[in-house]
This record gives sequence, structure tokens and C-alpha cells, in this order.
Amino acid sequence: MNLKSISRFVKRYYFIIGIIICVLFVALVSFYKLFISKPVYVYTKVKLGQGLWWAQVAKPNIWMISQIKKGDSAKDLTGKKIVEVLSVTHYPVWGSDQFDTYLSLKLKVSQQKTTKNYLFNRDTLAVGSPIDLSFPTFASAGTVTQLSEKPLDEKNKEKIITLVKRLAFPWEFDAIQIGDSYFDGESNIFEVLDKKYSDSIEYSIESVPNLPAGAEARRYIEVKARIKVVEKDNQMVFGEEQLIKKGKGINISTSNFTFNEYIVSDIQPAS
Repeated sequence: MNLKSISRFVKRYYFIIGIIICVLFVALVSFYKLFISKPVYVYTKVKLGQGLWWAQVAKPNIWMISQIKKGDSAKDLTGKKIVEVLSVTHYPVWGSDQFDTYLSLKLKVSQQKTTKNYLFNRDTLAVGSPIDLSFPTFASAGTVTQLSEKPLDEKNKEKIITLVKRLAFPWEFDAIQIGDSYFDGESNIFEVLDKKYSDSIEYSIESVPNLPAGAEARRYIEVKARIKVVEKDNQMVFGEEQLIKKGKGINISTSNFTFNEYIVSDIQPAS
């Protein structure tokens, strides 16, 4: 076949030839990315149930948490892992049956050469960005709260805190059990060590001897507990987001009790 024949063939079938070249180019790029290029992995922490910072969506319930397991993974068409769950932690949201749920993930990503931005499923991956996750057993959206090229290493520190409440009902003291704890999916992060009470002055039997029928005397309750926190920027963080300070309330539940309107009055290092 001479050059003139080749030229006539190209002019006659240029459209088909163009399509074939595009398909071959895409196939070559895909082959390179799937089998030759070195994969890039990053480590993230994702808070489930938000997706976008301005969207007020429901947080996961107990039925969702029960479906998420450490070691769960999602794979691409070649069978390689693109997402792996490294840990699952959850903390009760006061006043509801929902949980603030966090996943530590290992993600396979691509990186733009010019901007150095990470991309996951063709979307930008950064702290604060939304992310969609799909696993064989569950699917959910979330917000990226941490991003690192190295495995996340947040070391917990134990503290002994004292919680107090004025004008507590007598049944509250009875419901608090020494040894009661909260398991966040990875470890016990809160444990009741001791408790005591005294009659509140405002409602003591001695100060108000003629309480109305059906009225209850109130109590001043003091609870000592062991708690695990992470120190960030000279702040003690409990449950990923709560700052632990004297004079501040705490949102925590154990297996048998929810600490409603309890205030931190003392913080000491664990011995």
C-alpha cells in the first residue's frame, strides 16, 4: 500500500480512526494507572452523617453502627482495596438515640501534579471536604476531619475528673454505678470510680421541713471518673470534639446512665 492509498484511506475513514485512537489512548492510560503506576495512599478520619458542613442531616443510629466493622473494605475492578476501615468510634449525642461516629480510613487516591491536591473518586480530598463511602454492607456520606500521609497516631492520656451536680434527684445517685463505663468501639474511654452525695441546702429536709406532698429532697452529687482524652493545642479533647475544662458540662453516657447537667469541677492526671 503506497502513501497515496494510505492518504485516501485516512480521509475516507478519519472519523472511525479518530475514535479508535481515543479508545486506545484511554485504554493505555487506564492500563498504566491500574497496573503500572504506583498507588498513593493517605490516612483520614471521617465523621459520618454530614457530607456538607451546611447540611443538617441525621447522625447514624445504632442500626447503622452495627453494620460498620473494623477491617471493612471497598475494592476497585481489579480487586485492589481503595478504602479500608482501620477503626470505628462512636459517641452518644445527648437527647437522642443517635451517635457521633468517626471512621479512621486508609484511602487509595490520586494526586494532581500541579496543585498537589488529593483526589478520591475524582473529588477533591481535604479537611472539611465531603466524602461518599460505599461498602458491601453499608453506604454513607461524611466529612473529612483529618488527613495525613502517615497513619494517624493519636495517643490517649488518662485523666481523673470530678463531676458535680446541684439539685440532683435522689434516683440519680442510685442509678450511677461504680465501675460503669462507656466503650467507644475501640476502648473504654470513661469509667466511674467513686460517688458521694450530700443534701442540697436549697432542698434539704432540715432547711425546708414542711415540703409539699410529693416533693423530693434534692442532692449535691459528686462523681469521680477516669477519662481518656487527646491533647491538641494545649486543649484536652474527649470524644473527638468535646473540650474538657473546669466549669464546663460534659456529654457522656455509660451503659446505665446519662450524665445530664453535670459539670467538671476538677481535673487531675491519672496515677
